[in-house]
Amino acid sequence: MKMKTSPNPKELNTLVEDIYSLFDPKVGHEPNEQNLDDFCNNLKDLLKVRLSQRDGLGDAIRFSSLGKGDRQLWYDAQGFEKEELTAKTYFKFLYGDIIEQLILFLCKEAGHEVTNEQDEIEVNGVLGHIDAIIDGVVVDVKSASPYSYKKFKDGSLFENDPFGYIPQISGYSEVLTPGRGGAFLAFDKVHGDICILGVGASITKAFEPIKRIEYLQEMVQKPEPPERCYEDVEDGKSGNRKLGTNCGYCGHKARCWPNLRTFLYSNGPRFLTVVAKTPDVPEARGQVKVENEEGVT
Repeated sequence: MKMKTSPNPKELNTLVEDIYSLFDPKVGHEPNEQNLDDFCNNLKDLLKVRLSQRDGLGDAIRFSSLGKGDRQLWYDAQGFEKEELTAKTYFKFLYGDIIEQLILFLCKEAGHEVTNEQDEIEVNGVLGHIDAIIDGVVVDVKSASPYSYKKFKDGSLFENDPFGYIPQISGYSEVLTPGRGGAFLAFDKVHGDICILGVGASITKAFEPIKRIEYLQEMVQKPEPPERCYEDVEDGKSGNRKLGTNCGYCGHKARCWPNLRTFLYSNGPRFLTVVAKTPDVPEARGQVKVENEEGVT
């Protein structure tokens, strides 16, 4: 893929303040007509795709899935049926994508170089699409709930990354801009806060996406699944045990944990693998669909 470059004095570390400056109550801003046309055309294409297509119908191994657990990818590759996403989740995908387009439009309006939007990359037959390269850095735009936004703001995503965002950005950046690292541009969709979380070159280099891809391609062809991706965890001091976040959002959790019981707490379903003390909340019967990715789109 050809990299697009153009002279630009701005750097990523001023991006947030530059975006906010567009909304300075004392200074008006006249948008660039070409940027407006591109934004509107992107929205039109986005609406067509999101209303006509559904995620989860392509190959099991993609750049966006490199951080997922081996067993989950094995089930996906083998074609095992999994829990379907809800209509509300697909709607969340749509407005998450709309926010992404808005943020990239504002980056351009703030004078930053935005190139390679939604460019496709391919390694050993594995495909992926980046959000953009901003000021020479591969950037993944994330719209998030306040809870999830905090991980990007304080950097705790490096210790708690249940959906494999770090491996994903590492794979993209090591293929496209080796040695430069990557970054997340996160937006709190409730409070309007924006932050940048850089992922240093030492982290992205250590991931080695090509080795991960080669391993996964061999692993998913094996006749038996690998070990469970994660163990269950204690549910307080009750003696009960539950699935952690990683397993709770997996569409194959009932297959991995055949005796799973689901209890409907006020903050969402809790999936118990061991019930030593029956919770004083309703128990679900049948499949419970969980909202995707803890508020991140």
